[in-house]
Amino acid sequence: MLKVVIVILMLAVLVSLFTGLFFLIKDEGKSTRVVNSLAVRVGLSLLLLTLIIVSAWQGELAFNPTP
Repeated sequence: MLKVVIVILMLAVLVSLFTGLFFLIKDEGKSTRVVNSLAVRVGLSLLLLTLIIVSAWQGELAFNPTP
C-alpha cells in the first residue's frame, strides 16, 4: 500500500511538471499559472520526501532488502 502511494505521488509530481511546461508555452509567462504549478510541485515533492523519510524511520520501507 505504501509503495502505491509513493508511485501515485511521483506521478502527480510529473503531471504537475508537464502542466507547468504547458502553461509556460501557452501563456508565454504572462500569467501566474506557472508559479501555481511550481508551488503544487514543490508541495507534492515535500510530501513525498516526508513520506519516504518517515516510512524508512519507522521501518515500513526497506531501501535494500535482502533476497
